[in-house]
Amino acid sequence: MNQPRPVGDQLRDWRQRRHLSQLDLAGLADISSRHLSFMETGRSLPSRAMLLRLSDRLDVPLRERNQLFVAAGYAPVYGERRLDDPALQDARRAIDLVLRGHEPYPALAIDRHWQMQAANRAVAPFLKGVAPHLLEPPVNVLRLSLHPEGVAPRIVNLGEWRAHLLQRLQQQVESTGDPVLEALLRELLTYPAPEHDPAPNPGAFVVPMRLRTEVGELAFLSTTTVFGTPVEVTLSELAIESFFPANPKTATALRTMSLVGRVLRFPLSLRPKKTGGR
Repeated sequence: MNQPRPVGDQLRDWRQRRHLSQLDLAGLADISSRHLSFMETGRSLPSRAMLLRLSDRLDVPLRERNQLFVAAGYAPVYGERRLDDPALQDARRAIDLVLRGHEPYPALAIDRHWQMQAANRAVAPFLKGVAPHLLEPPVNVLRLSLHPEGVAPRIVNLGEWRAHLLQRLQQQVESTGDPVLEALLRELLTYPAPEHDPAPNPGAFVVPMRLRTEVGELAFLSTTTVFGTPVEVTLSELAIESFFPANPKTATALRTMSLVGRVLRFPLSLRPKKTGGR
């Protein structure tokens, strides 16, 4: 079993990742820079309360906060459960409510590695013509979007949308240092990019995704929703990506498709799996 890295090394890495000097962080945490230096070099072991304070000032994700506590010899502070755990049923209901309430517009729930955990029925137009192997769980949304056998061939402004997604992922890598996200970024950068792409609309305020479909070109704006005050690791890493029509034509087309009963039959769900027994 691998031993955790010294807590001081981890604190220093998080401080440097946030582009803070020891003096900066000491001021934010209301401690002396000497005390912080001692903790980073291992000459002083931070207390549990101090770790809570420093991880809060450094905006350390909950999963990585637990790693700090374990490295310092304390028990993890934040619980971590599977999404199908009965204790999270209220959260699942809330997410289901958001996904269903967003219909007839597409919405999906993803985890910290961009793996799809659930989707509403309106996601179906996105999946037309996608290679089956890209829909085998766990489905990675970024891979699904940019893979040459995925949605990419039908994205009209692929260069613009690709740059937007890669920038978001790069920011996550820099913010978290997550090796899985780093590997995903390297993979996505190997996918072919279009040689020519229409220039962005100078009057636009966001980057839309323009998608070719059997009912014509549809345009979407996207938003991201997260739990506001999570104290559980799984929920802290969950996000809902919601797509809104960027023009009246897209809104009308999605409402029509909903009325004629096009249904997404996706294998992933937020509902707990049935098990044997009584």
